[in-house]
Amino acid sequence: MTLIIARGTAVLTLGLLTLLSAAENTWPQWRGPERSGLTPGPAFPANLQNLKPLWRVELDKGYPGPIVSEDRVFVAETANTDTEIVRALDRKTGKELWRASWPGKISVPFFAKKSGDWIRSTPAFDGKLLFIGGMEEVLVALDASTGKEKWRVDFRRRFGTPTPEFGFASSPLVDGRFLYVQASNALVKLDKATGETIWRTLEHKQDIMESGAFSSPAFAEIGGVRQLLVQSRTHLTGVDPKSGAPLWSQEIPNFRGMNILTPVAFGDSIFTSTYQNNSFLYTVQSDGGKWNVRETWKNKAKGYMSTPVRIGDFVYMHLGNQRFTCMDLKTGESRWTTEPFGTYWSLAMSGDRILALDEAGKLLLIRANPEKFELLDAREISKDSTWGHIAVAGNEIFVRELKAVAAYRWE
Repeated sequence: MTLIIARGTAVLTLGLLTLLSAAENTWPQWRGPERSGLTPGPAFPANLQNLKPLWRVELDKGYPGPIVSEDRVFVAETANTDTEIVRALDRKTGKELWRASWPGKISVPFFAKKSGDWIRSTPAFDGKLLFIGGMEEVLVALDASTGKEKWRVDFRRRFGTPTPEFGFASSPLVDGRFLYVQASNALVKLDKATGETIWRTLEHKQDIMESGAFSSPAFAEIGGVRQLLVQSRTHLTGVDPKSGAPLWSQEIPNFRGMNILTPVAFGDSIFTSTYQNNSFLYTVQSDGGKWNVRETWKNKAKGYMSTPVRIGDFVYMHLGNQRFTCMDLKTGESRWTTEPFGTYWSLAMSGDRILALDEAGKLLLIRANPEKFELLDAREISKDSTWGHIAVAGNEIFVRELKAVAAYRWE
């Protein structure tokens, strides 16, 4: 009996290690496995000198970040202004394994034209299915092994809502059997196997200042209750994932509804920042089932499009004025702020190090130090713009250029 248990334990341990290894070697959704920018694999090295190119594949234009599985890389693009494409590439070689496409075309407002009309939403992957949101608010589920379409939801037809002026910009969230998306001018829960609607909540006005969403939903435990953190263009809300009922809500000061970054949880508090406004920490409390929200502090630092990373009691954020800053989440104090860098950074973190990819193709390695800004290394890795979110899986980095995707490995 003892021998059988020992063998069983060894098999269980081996299986657990295999699962952990797989989790550390993938980037399955917007901002990584935990949707926080955290990279669970090997620690980042001391510099970028041994970062070697593996392959580069030219694509049509697009902003979605790459999705990385154990053996594949999934990328999305817009071809000829009217066709949306998803490709599966071999992770080792970049060889195309399959592609799927569907009609998709919008024209964004004139003041956003410089950013283009092409696809924006980063896909989500659950190990079998790939979920991708097209600009016309059409969500498609594909078999990740073959590219075969499993189901499709046109939110405009299902709920009678118009296409948002900026298209489908929010990224879908997979959790267990369900999929959560900010679409149809609301938050929608779907059965990920069928695309069936479970509930729809948080419907907002249908105007250019409020319709659509730029931010993406995330899970957090607030007041001992697991809930969805949802930032619309005007409000920050905690939602019961089972029923869809709003638990609490807080209006966020904003300029033309420019709430873009994904909110960051800190204990029972939530940090957020908006374009041409302040940064805020809101604390949420539940008393006998009644929820209330209070502003704990605000800081004049103004965020924009870059979602920050939290390391310990500090948040590190790229600002609308192109500077990089560190804020103490307990006090709201700015610990330091740099001189200007790029217009936009996507951020990944490991231990006390941060990888930042700016929109001009420069990669920066930074030590997370609340006492001072420490730039450890920097190098140009693309001549093209790089607005897609960086993906880090194991000891490999995947960079979405405007018209290509490239893979690198730390030797």
